[in-house]
Order: sequence, then structure tokens, then C-alpha cells
Amino acid sequence: MINNRQSTILKLIVEEYIKTAKPISSKSLCDELNCSSATIRSEMNTLENIGYLEKTHISSGRIPSEKGYRYYVDNIMKPKELTGEDVLTLQRIFSNHSLQLSDAIVRSMEIISDLTNYTSIVLGKSSKENRISKIEVVPINENNVVAIVITDKGHVESKNVSIEEKVSPIEIKQTVDLINKFIVGTPIDEVSMKLEVEVKPKIGISVKQQRAIFDALYNVFNEFKEEAEYKVNRPNNMLKQPEFNNLEKMKDILEKFEDKSMINKIKENESGVNIYIGSENEFDDDMTIIKTKYNVNGEEGTIALIGPKRMEYDRVTTLLNYIKENIEKGD
Repeated sequence: MINNRQSTILKLIVEEYIKTAKPISSKSLCDELNCSSATIRSEMNTLENIGYLEKTHISSGRIPSEKGYRYYVDNIMKPKELTGEDVLTLQRIFSNHSLQLSDAIVRSMEIISDLTNYTSIVLGKSSKENRISKIEVVPINENNVVAIVITDKGHVESKNVSIEEKVSPIEIKQTVDLINKFIVGTPIDEVSMKLEVEVKPKIGISVKQQRAIFDALYNVFNEFKEEAEYKVNRPNNMLKQPEFNNLEKMKDILEKFEDKSMINKIKENESGVNIYIGSENEFDDDMTIIKTKYNVNGEEGTIALIGPKRMEYDRVTTLLNYIKENIEKGD
């Protein structure tokens, strides 16, 4: 543990650096702490030696380290109250009963992205009530098709699929018509079983093309069942962060936002609003992810905000708590 003055200095440095993105000097803290620059500099040296502060270069002021942010979050930070304007803006979404809950969640997270200049993620699982409306397959060439799955909730998912055998449009249509005949109206979690038990025996064993199409579509449904639906809001907000003005870094971050496997790693399994700083998350060592899970009538999901380690931790945790509470009210 650190003493009270060191704790105050760390708090001031973290909160000022969050606002300005500029290293904090000892002189800038003198008035706030009512003590000499030399005294503050000595305490800053101590905080640096124990790993809570770091220098960007030899003559600079200090900035918080990852360890310093973690200490701040765990021991110093207090949740920030929402402004009346924030509450009013978000309440307009949750009091709009013409919106489905999933739409209200996405819209509220878009608003939070706009309020904070961070990127928000909505990561959900298809409800057990989600049923197949139909599957469509669009040929690209003899070995490649696009499979499109449409559910009764209006969710549409597409995948590029490679098929080893050369297939004709006629074989594709015959196979897809047969599959649709059996799976329309089936809960998405039960589709693979129905394909295996009811459809597979009816596929012509001697027709290699039909069997190849069936096998490819069977794999597609298994992948759909395992993957979460997700929405990335305002990924270009990262362009506004001075930490990420390096073109290669920006390219890397934007590519991660387009990578479904990376987004799926953001799923939260723990209760409460949780903060993963830098190396604590699997997304990017230079970023912080603040996230929470929700559960409404068996439909689970994760909402998250992603930004630089220099995030408004106190405000974001309050915003996410507010969204979570409104989602789980179910009204």
C-alpha cells in the first residue's frame, strides 16, 4: 500500500492524464497539494520506483503505468454520477417500447460511444427461440458459394463456403430445397441434429455434388451455433485517440475490430462490471476493455467499451452499470 499523499498524487496524475494525454509535471501539482515541487517530485520518484508511474522520456513528467491504472481502479476510483443529460438521452431509448430489446441495446451503446469517443461492442448469443426462416445459397463459381441463413427474428448471417466437388446450380437448388423443407421453423440449436437424422439419409449417396453441398452447409450451421452475434459501434473513434496516431497501430486495431474470433474473446463470463487493462485482456496490450454481461429471459450477452488505457474509468463503469440495469429490467 502507498501513503495518503502518494495516493492523492497518483489520483491527480491519472485523472489529469486521462483528460490531457500529456505527461504530468511536479510543478503542475503544487497548488493542488499545497506543497513544494521538490516534495512532490520525491513522491513521484517513489511511485515510479514501485511501478505505478513511468516516464515517456528522461526529462518528461510522469504518466500512469498499467500497474498504476490498476491500483487507481482497485483502490482510489469512485464511480462517477451520470449527468441529467446522459440519463435523459439513454432513457429515451429504453422508454421507447416500439424498439425491440436487442435494438435498444445496440442504440444505447451507440450513444455511449458518441458520449465517450470510445468504441462499443454488443456481443450476444442467439436466443433459444431463434428459428430458421430459410437458407439460401448463391453460387460464385463451380467450387464456391455464399450461404445465407435467415431467422424468424430477422437476423441474417452469410458465409463464404468452399466445396471440394464441382457443383452445378441445379444440384445446389435441389439440395437447398430439400434442406429448407426439413429445417424451416427449427430452433437454431437443433438444426444440426435435424440435418443429421432427417436430411442426411435422403441425400443421394451416389450424387457426390449433393453430398458435398450438404457437408459444407452442415459445417456452416455448426459454426453459426457456436458463434455469437456482435455489433461494433464507432471503431473509427480510435482515430481520435492520440495514443494511436501511428498508422500501423491504427491498421492493426481496425483489423481486430473486423476479426470475429478476436471480438468473440471479449465475451464476459464474470458478474459485475469488470475492467481489463492492457495485458489483462486478450484484445490488445495498449487498450482497456470495460465490460459486463447481461441476461434477459435466457438471452445472454456482453456489452463493452474499448479505448486507450487512458480511459475515463469512473464514468464508463457507471454508464455500463446503468445500461445493464435497464436491459435486465426487461421493459
